[in-house]
Amino acid sequence: MMHKTPQYGHSISAGGRIAIFAALASAALAIAVKYRVNKAERAHPPMGKFVEVEGVRLHYCDHGDGPPLVLLHGNGTMIEDFELSGLPSLSSSRYRTIIFDRVGFGHTDRPRGKTWGPQAQATLLRTAFDRLGIVHPIVVGHSWGTQVALALALDYPADVRSVVLLSGYYFPTIRFDVILLSAPALPLIGDLMRYTISPWLGRLMWPRLLKKMFGPNAVPPHFAAFPVWMSLRPSQLRAAAAESALMIPDAIALRSRYSELKMPVFIMAGAKDRIVNTQRQSARLHRTIPQSTLHVIPDAGHMIHHIVPYKVMDMIEKAEIASSPTLSATPTMQRQPAASIDS
Repeated sequence: MMHKTPQYGHSISAGGRIAIFAALASAALAIAVKYRVNKAERAHPPMGKFVEVEGVRLHYCDHGDGPPLVLLHGNGTMIEDFELSGLPSLSSSRYRTIIFDRVGFGHTDRPRGKTWGPQAQATLLRTAFDRLGIVHPIVVGHSWGTQVALALALDYPADVRSVVLLSGYYFPTIRFDVILLSAPALPLIGDLMRYTISPWLGRLMWPRLLKKMFGPNAVPPHFAAFPVWMSLRPSQLRAAAAESALMIPDAIALRSRYSELKMPVFIMAGAKDRIVNTQRQSARLHRTIPQSTLHVIPDAGHMIHHIVPYKVMDMIEKAEIASSPTLSATPTMQRQPAASIDS
């Protein structure tokens, strides 16, 4: 009579093996992300100073003297974007130039439990202005930063001298890319993505993203110094995803108020912007705001502050003149000439 050998334990099912492999792979990815993030933060410590505002540790750089000029970067970037463009080097010879890491980007916090839309960020920045002695500034916004610039001008019109809007998104449109870009902001699944696969997918897609952002222009050599892994940190991916999700609703909320703007508004965009349609956004905004000025740069894309920084600087100077009765009344020949702008 044959006896079966008793079996202790059970074989792991195929599904169980897949689950174990996925868990181990996720743990490995998370460890690798943590390593790259720590390395990036050591290599790129804060460039400027901090001001505490409503529980937010707000990071900023402050250059030069003169009338205040505030620069607000777009989604997914940070102070380094403007610094590398060369615009602060140009502006700081004439203006006190303050560049903020917006909420959740660079070295600025983004506390949970609050929706950090343009108006919430504008309120935070307005308080920061008081703390830093920034009085009646010219506010420049690029891309998503234009919505914050507009919220500042709309909610605090007496405190903003004029606005310069670069490559902005002002009116709601159908954007299928928003669904994909917003995923890392989802509860639970978004948290898992940000700490495991999303940073690596972002790094893989980085060259293609730059090509689209700068296109049709070549990516300038100076942008190689941009700290890629600072943008791919889980905390910053959450902020970028949240702003992608808010982009269309915020445009809906702001569009009905553009007619309230009474200050000079200068709008600038590249004719061949591959991120935002210039005719549907910048040209339409120009038609909506009677006192606005529109300059479209031929053969330029989304990152115009990198491609034509001198022309952006000229726009800022025009914004200063338009908002100053003394300067605007001064004969043109007695004023410092500015470079011409293609339109």
